[in-house]
Amino acid sequence: MMLRSIIPDPIARHPWGVILPLTLLVLFGSTVLYSVAGNSLRPYALSHFTRYLVFLVMAITLSMFRRDLFKLASYPIYGTVLVLLVLVELIGGIGGGSQRWLNLGFMMLQPSELMKPVIVLVLARFFSDLPPSMTVDVKALLPAVALVLLPVGFVAIQPDLGTALAITFGAGVVIFLSGLPLRWFIGGGLAAAIAAPIAFFTVLHTYQQQRVLVFLNPEADPQHTGYHILQSYIAIGSGGFFGKGFGKGSQSALGYLPEAHTDFAFATMAEQWGLAGGVFVLAIFAVILRWGMNVSRQAPDRFSQLLAAGMTCTIFFYVAINLMMVMGLAPVVGIPLPFVSHGGSSMMTNMICIGTIMAVERWSQSGRRSLS
Repeated sequence: MMLRSIIPDPIARHPWGVILPLTLLVLFGSTVLYSVAGNSLRPYALSHFTRYLVFLVMAITLSMFRRDLFKLASYPIYGTVLVLLVLVELIGGIGGGSQRWLNLGFMMLQPSELMKPVIVLVLARFFSDLPPSMTVDVKALLPAVALVLLPVGFVAIQPDLGTALAITFGAGVVIFLSGLPLRWFIGGGLAAAIAAPIAFFTVLHTYQQQRVLVFLNPEADPQHTGYHILQSYIAIGSGGFFGKGFGKGSQSALGYLPEAHTDFAFATMAEQWGLAGGVFVLAIFAVILRWGMNVSRQAPDRFSQLLAAGMTCTIFFYVAINLMMVMGLAPVVGIPLPFVSHGGSSMMTNMICIGTIMAVERWSQSGRRSLS
C-alpha cells in the first residue's frame, strides 16, 4: 500500500516481490561468473547481467500483452519455431558435436530453447479450446501428442536429450493439469519404464549411454567419463558450510571443474559460498516458484491457469535437473542453472516464462478491478 502511494500505479503493479529477489540472484550469479573469469567482468559476468536487464525489459513488455493476443499468436508462433528447428537440421551450426544453432549474424539462436515455453503456450491454447466433455476422450489426446512429438523428434536428432526432456516435461505438466484421466499417465509411465532399457541400447548415442553409466558409477572411470561429476563432488563438498571465500575456489580457479561457468556453476558457487550460498539460491527459487503457482491458482480462466503452471514448471525443471546433475542424482544432460549459469538462450527462455507469468497475474488483477 505504501509503495502504491509513492510511485505511479502502472509501475507499482509489477511483481517487485519477485523481480527484486530475482535481480539479487542474477547479481549473485554474476559474482560467481566474475570469479570464474579470474576476477574479471569479461567474458561472463558483465554479459550475464546485461542480458538479464535486456530480457527483463522484454519480460515486462510481454506482460502487457492481452490474453487474446497470447491465444491468437499461439499456433503461428509454434509453427514458426518448428520451421526454425527444421532449418537447424538443414543449415544449423555445429558445436560440441551437436547441431543446435542458427547464425543470425548478430547472434547465435538456439530454436530448441524457444520451444520450451512455446509448447506450453500452444498446449494451453489447445486444451482451453477443448470442451470439458472431450477431455476424457483418447481422440482429444492424439493432436496434443502430435504437437509434442514433432519438436521433440527434431530436438532429439540434433542430438540434445536434455532439451527434448525439458520440452516433454513442460508439455506433460499442461496435459496432466488439463484433467486427463490419471490412468492414462500411469499407463504411460509403465510403458516408458518398459521402453527405457530398449531405448538405451537402440536409440541413445554412445556418449549418452556413457552418461547414464557414469551416473550409476562415476568412480569406474574417474579420469575420463566420470571426471565431470567427481570434480563437482569435490567442489561442493570442499565448500563446507560457509565456503572457502569469494574467488578462492580451487576447483574452478585451477580449471579442474569443467564448464564451471555454465552447467556446473552451482558447484562453483558452493565451493566459494558453501551450504549458506546454496540455501540462499534455493530460497530465491522457492520464492519464484511459489509466486508462479499462486498466479496459476488465482488465474481467471483455464487457458491462463495452464499457461502460468506450465511456465512455472518449465523453470522448475531447469532448477531441479541442474541441481540433481551437479550433485550426482541425475545423469549429466547439459542443462544450466537459471539466472546463475552463463548462457543467453537459457536466460531468454526463463525470462519468457517469467514475463508470461507476469502477464497472467496482470490479467487476474484486471479482472478483479473490473469486478470492484
